[in-house]
Amino acid sequence: MPLDKLVLILVIVVAAAGASIWIGTIIAAALAISPGVAITFLIPLAGATYIAWRIIGDRINSSEDDHYDRIEK
Repeated sequence: MPLDKLVLILVIVVAAAGASIWIGTIIAAALAISPGVAITFLIPLAGATYIAWRIIGDRINSSEDDHYDRIEK
C-alpha cells in the first residue's frame, strides 16, 4: 500500500472518531439541558448529517470519477 493512501486512511479514521465524539457530546449536552433545547440542536445536526450522507453517496456512485480508475499509473 502506498504511503499516501495509508496516511489518508489514518486521517479519515481520526477525523471520524473526533466527529463521533463531538456529535455524542452535543447530543448528551442537549438532552441534559431539556428536550426542547435538544430538538433545537438535533434538527440542524440531522440536516448536516443528511447532506454529508448525500455528498458521500454521490461521490461513491459517480460515473465521472470512474475515468480515473482506468488511467495507467
